[in-house]
Amino acid sequence: MRKIEVIPCLLIILMGTIDCVTTIIGVVYSGAKELNPVMAGIVSTNVGAFLVVKIGATVFIAATYIFARKILMRMPNRDGKAFTYSTRALTFAYAGLICFLTLTVANNLMILIR
Repeated sequence: MRKIEVIPCLLIILMGTIDCVTTIIGVVYSGAKELNPVMAGIVSTNVGAFLVVKIGATVFIAATYIFARKILMRMPNRDGKAFTYSTRALTFAYAGLICFLTLTVANNLMILIR
């Protein structure tokens, strides 16, 4: 596996972890509210469970990038349009996810700063 394939995974895990920590700080210490109704129920009753669920989901999502790339690299015809479109779709999906997590972390930090 090349280093370039691991970078999106590490970014997702980093941003997801920062999101998790800032959410816990905001909810527990600053009176902020978790907008995801499922996660709001967990964070308000059991911070440890919230931490496990949030980090677990983040690592799972990041790992899917590596598995999807491995599956794509096993395709026999890497010169075809299906390979090109699939590779681009995977790249755009994970770039979009990183952008979303960046905005989420920025929002959390702005709430904590106030």
